[in-house]
Amino acid sequence: MVITYLGGECFKVTQGDLTIAINPPSKDSSLKAPKFGSDIVLTTLDHEDFNGIEQVGFGERAPFVITGPGEYEVKGVAVRGFASESTYGGEKSINTIYSILLEGMNLAFLGALGTDQLSKEAIEGLDDIDILFVPIGGEGVLDYSQAYALAVQLEPKVVIPMHYTEEQLKRFLKEAGEDVKPIDKLTVKRKDLEGKEDEIVVLQS
Repeated sequence: MVITYLGGECFKVTQGDLTIAINPPSKDSSLKAPKFGSDIVLTTLDHEDFNGIEQVGFGERAPFVITGPGEYEVKGVAVRGFASESTYGGEKSINTIYSILLEGMNLAFLGALGTDQLSKEAIEGLDDIDILFVPIGGEGVLDYSQAYALAVQLEPKVVIPMHYTEEQLKRFLKEAGEDVKPIDKLTVKRKDLEGKEDEIVVLQS
């Protein structure tokens, strides 16, 4: 599995010929909108910074679109979505937290989560997380302190911060007591995660 960060909350996850897009910005967003073909696209919040579904279709390649809570299975990927709260953009709205089971690894994507109080259903559904994607920038999503506390609570093997400025990233790493050198992309197999606990990986966008 290869995980690439494209800024904001946008990630490209590839496994063999399969490509998953998560929270791509739309062309109306102030964030840079990527353009690539995907088989599955997940959006956590109906906001221009995260709902650029049109940006991740290419030619005749129309992705399977997941936009909210529920259970899905497509192309061998099992996805579960759990409702949560966000105040991103200045108004209270529903953000979907996703659990994505791919290649024997459980990816937990918190999206534009605005509270560190998760529902019982979400906590139980996110059990045994391999890789956790957590927003750390505040302003409607978790700030660096809330994000780190929640990451510790959820006990993932790897933590990938997203949705931040350089200053916010520095504060998050200081909160965690870590000095992490950014990498271009994360290439990972199930066996690579054995023995890891709350390891922070910073991806360059």
